[in-house]
Amino acid sequence: MNEMIRIRDLHKAFGANEVLKGIDFDVLDAQVVVVIGPSGSGKSTLLRCCNGLEIAQQGTIDICGVRLLDAGQMIPERELNRLRTQVGMVFQSFNLFPHLSVLDNVTVGPRTLQGLTRQQAETRAHVLLNKVGLNDKVHAMPASLSGGQKQRVAIARALAMEPKVMLFDEPTSALDPELVGEVLQVMKLLAREGMTMMVVTHEMGFARDVADTVAVMDGGRIIEAGPPSVIFSHPKEARTRGFLQAVLAPDRQPLIEGMA
Repeated sequence: MNEMIRIRDLHKAFGANEVLKGIDFDVLDAQVVVVIGPSGSGKSTLLRCCNGLEIAQQGTIDICGVRLLDAGQMIPERELNRLRTQVGMVFQSFNLFPHLSVLDNVTVGPRTLQGLTRQQAETRAHVLLNKVGLNDKVHAMPASLSGGQKQRVAIARALAMEPKVMLFDEPTSALDPELVGEVLQVMKLLAREGMTMMVVTHEMGFARDVADTVAVMDGGRIIEAGPPSVIFSHPKEARTRGFLQAVLAPDRQPLIEGMA
């Protein structure tokens, strides 16, 4: 299986605060990797480095067969923008264009960056909006949508570029609890369809049910990684056990052996 993301010896600091302390990690083609861990452990910074939104000072990142970062040097901006068309990213804050309709939000990327005609872009958009259950909202403005609907539009907008990899940075953290499920259902559909995904989330049920690999971060390092059945039932690290004890509801704690 091909490596879609390959990270080696990645270090990232903000001033004197070293946030990533030597990350080595791979994401394979069609694999779903879920990154979990306490707040401040470096999860989102790692994800943002994979899209060139943060520049690490040391290490290498290869994504979709392109060397994105090498020893603190990013690829030229034109190449970076080309690479970003292959790497979709969904943020926790939606980032929709408020002055554009749902349809225009989804079509603007393919039209401006890929040269599609309006008709071509709109045909693609209707397919994707139907996939995320929002084909009845094509002419709606973002302000009229719920948080869950906005996030599903954001997913459709990212998919409209036909990316090879999707990055999700806590996509449900800004949503009311009753809206989380509709976004997770779309992400589960993408996983079943074979989309390569790297997901930072606090949704442990999603990690357990959908991930091929769960990576646990703490203190800027990946302290352990493995299949959900291992991470959730037989975690090796005391810090992993402590984190899972803190985030899992009492009625789900018995799923983790030896932690009662």
